[in-house]
Amino acid sequence: MDSRELKTKLWETLTKNKDERLPWEGQESGSGHSGRDEQESERTVAPLDSRPIEPEGSRVSGIARLKWLFFAFALVYVLVSAYHGPILAGMGRYLVVEHPAVKSDLIVCLAGESVERGLATADMYLKGLASNIFVARETIPDGYDVLRARGVSYPESRDLTVEMLRGLGVPESAILTNETPSENTVMEASLAAEVVSEKGFRSILLVTSPTHSRRAWLLFKKAMKGSGVRILVVPSSYSEFKAEEWWKKRKYAREVLLEYQKLVYCFFKGYI
Repeated sequence: MDSRELKTKLWETLTKNKDERLPWEGQESGSGHSGRDEQESERTVAPLDSRPIEPEGSRVSGIARLKWLFFAFALVYVLVSAYHGPILAGMGRYLVVEHPAVKSDLIVCLAGESVERGLATADMYLKGLASNIFVARETIPDGYDVLRARGVSYPESRDLTVEMLRGLGVPESAILTNETPSENTVMEASLAAEVVSEKGFRSILLVTSPTHSRRAWLLFKKAMKGSGVRILVVPSSYSEFKAEEWWKKRKYAREVLLEYQKLVYCFFKGYI
């Protein structure tokens, strides 16, 4: 008989109860259950993941945004591919402002593209549309004073325009100018406004290049606001710019893009 049976017989003899659980059986059983519970708990407890749990909704919304962004780019690409001609032509036409040329007090020949603008100015003068022409003085190039000090003659852009107008039949007495250099169209409009005010002119014909016509018109209107002066813009017919195909030539593509940049700049600066 082993020790376990001996202990069982002795306990039954002392307690006269065969059904009562033996003390050591409860301990052994409890310890057995405890061991199994611990093993099961160890198996059921999942290891902690150190990575943050991303909300599932944010992933869905992020994917949806990417899909919409891709769709928008695709739509823009299709529209530009299919309608780039009308869109680009509309951009070119917007820059051009043209009014009927009627008799006025003064023709303002804007600086810049001197040849095409000078030709149109001379034509209008010879047609009797005005008896005076204003030509602004442009910014003096660096080193100009040094050239003059050394006795070298170098004509300014204003001098070249005046000489061209004289060669086309315009008398020098009809040409008005000033000595203040203008750096841009904003200053040119201001200088022209001074001449108009001094001479008492009530109407002007503004001659410039087609791509420059809208910005020039807006700047001159702002410079002469409240004066009652009539401003008519006449783009030079000697320019080869065509609104329907300007993007096909590098020169005009550059002009159009630059004009839009300048329009935005003038708008935010309050010049127009």
